Amino acid sequence: MWGNTVRRGVVVLITTLGLALANPAWAVNDYASTDTPSAGAMAVDALLVRPLSLVATVLGTGVFIVSLPFSLTGMNVEKADQRLIVEPARYTFQRPLGNFQAKSPVDE
Repeated sequence: MWGNTVRRGVVVLITTLGLALANPAWAVNDYASTDTPSAGAMAVDALLVRPLSLVATVLGTGVFIVSLPFSLTGMNVEKADQRLIVEPARYTFQRPLGNFQAKSPVDE
């Protein structure tokens, strides 16, 4: 009895999220001006991309710690640090909100 209710609730939740996230107004327009991102782009960035980028930063830090003995042996600690920690952190915290076409802060 409860199994059907829970299953139905999960299906409704997944369908609602799928339809909400498939909204064409949230799509990034390649021909739009990159000076002012749309509200939809900012919302997607704040609600989805930034949290995932933060997770990537944390996971990158963990991978860096695990790979540190090998990086020390190979004398490439700075490169590993840059790729696994610094670049994801800059993408998470320094990129303008909603601007997916901005150059990476590392390249500037």
